Amino acid sequence: MMAVADRAVRARTRAGRLNAVQAWLALHEPWLLEVRERRAVIDVGFGETPVTTVELAQWCERNASLHVTGLERDEGRVTAARAHAGERLQFVHGGFEAVTALGPAALVRAMNVLRAYREDEVPAIHEALGAPLVEGGLLIEGTSDTDGHVLCAHVFRMKNRVLVHEGLLLFTDAERGFAPMMYRDWLPRDLRRRVLPGALIRALLDSWTACTTDVRAGRSVKEAFCASAERLAARHPEFQVDVSLAGHGFVYVRASMREGLP
Repeated sequence: MMAVADRAVRARTRAGRLNAVQAWLALHEPWLLEVRERRAVIDVGFGETPVTTVELAQWCERNASLHVTGLERDEGRVTAARAHAGERLQFVHGGFEAVTALGPAALVRAMNVLRAYREDEVPAIHEALGAPLVEGGLLIEGTSDTDGHVLCAHVFRMKNRVLVHEGLLLFTDAERGFAPMMYRDWLPRDLRRRVLPGALIRALLDSWTACTTDVRAGRSVKEAFCASAERLAARHPEFQVDVSLAGHGFVYVRASMREGLP
């Protein structure tokens, strides 16, 4: 792995901001709560307070084989967070280089931590974050808005000791309206500034916008979201859009949005 210098981040967080991740895991990856071997769940960069890590640990309480580690490079935050530690929840000081030693892991979550990094640094960071994963384990890396109304994340899976990009997860609770371009500002770091003509991510959002326009009349915001996602999947099979969980606010794009970048 190439050396990646620490970057200053705002590190703001609040309760419920990342609950959509747990909701998607429960629906799409129920095996996580059925693991029988002792496995780590690593939450990278929990921020000013450990509230979202504590919420993740509470979700993992349904499986006694899972133990959660919150990792943070600010030592003061780690010290304060340890007031919330327990038998299956710990907080550790360190950066990306510390992730490997915390495994073997079934899940690594790194939300809202890469926005300050350069695009060319992201692939090496992904590899470092995925290093402790067991076969079939998941890395979820992306960004959400402050309240968790909108969330976008890369999903990687460990397959035969290779970290494979499986899809782009897009979520909205539709409480603040819906338009596909709303995702643009919350895309993972390596896609956020690439919503340009010629990029596949731009084509996806433009196509979805057209589908939304077609179905909006006479529907509620949530109904329009589901109907537009279904139309997008039917009209544009090249995006490999999974809408099986659209009723819960999730669209899972399996085509690699990294292709076609200008």
